Amino acid sequence: MSFAKTQDGVNLYYEQAGAGTAVLFVHEFGGNHWSWEPQMRRFSRRHQCIAFAARGFPPSDVPDESSRYSQELAASDIIAVMDAAEVEQAHLVGLSMGGFACLHAAIRYPARVLSVVAAGTGYGAEKAHEDYFRSISEAVATNFEAKGASAFAPTYAEGASRVQFQNKDPRGWREFAERLGRHNSLGAANTMRGVQMCRPSLYDLASELAALEAPLLVMTGDEDDHCLQPGLFLKRTVPRSGLAVFPKAGHTLNLEEPELFNRHLSEFLSQVEAGFWARRDPRADSSQIMRTN
Repeated sequence: MSFAKTQDGVNLYYEQAGAGTAVLFVHEFGGNHWSWEPQMRRFSRRHQCIAFAARGFPPSDVPDESSRYSQELAASDIIAVMDAAEVEQAHLVGLSMGGFACLHAAIRYPARVLSVVAAGTGYGAEKAHEDYFRSISEAVATNFEAKGASAFAPTYAEGASRVQFQNKDPRGWREFAERLGRHNSLGAANTMRGVQMCRPSLYDLASELAALEAPLLVMTGDEDDHCLQPGLFLKRTVPRSGLAVFPKAGHTLNLEEPELFNRHLSEFLSQVEAGFWARRDPRADSSQIMRTN
């Protein structure tokens, strides 16, 4: 088993496969390193692929104090894994909580990041829903503590943006829910309180995102309602960005629609490495509808 040591002494479990340009996968709150298996199998044929378990998600360490979980630490943990794997630069691919971490890593460590994929990224970012998101995050944390992951997982797994996965692929969703039920309850609660509840809104990072030079691909499901507007915000703010919206899709994009996810990711990586994922053509003026002269 391979572990990276973070700046504050936490051991992070990671797996790697393949050779070539590095692609590092960063999981969502409801997942773990295993969540990226459809991508690890596909992209390790051409890349050095790395997936790790975030702090609080065994076999990584589970610090007892919620103060040892934060958005800042989540970003620096990515770099710790890269250092342990002896990777100088990598494409970062994150879902939801992982997407936020990848964006923050790209802002803070631009020299280490070749590109970013932020899929299903936006929960809690909408200014109108900030207070609601924090209150519901506290309720989720409390449920993990009071009921335990095994008992609470079926409820969490049937959220409004998860049922799409359940309807399309009951077998895959059931596996997702069962693995969610094996989360460490303390780690889940601390992650909710330390990372999800306290991270800054994407809209509060507008100037940092506008200065981001890394190529960005945003992916979102059209029924993942609280990621749609943040996805458009990222597309309109980050200079070298593209937006892919999956039809009739929810939050768990890489597992719910693995073929479509892999196709978009493959094309993105190819264009980035060929130098074709450029800034928007200045002639594509968003204020113009039709040219008249």
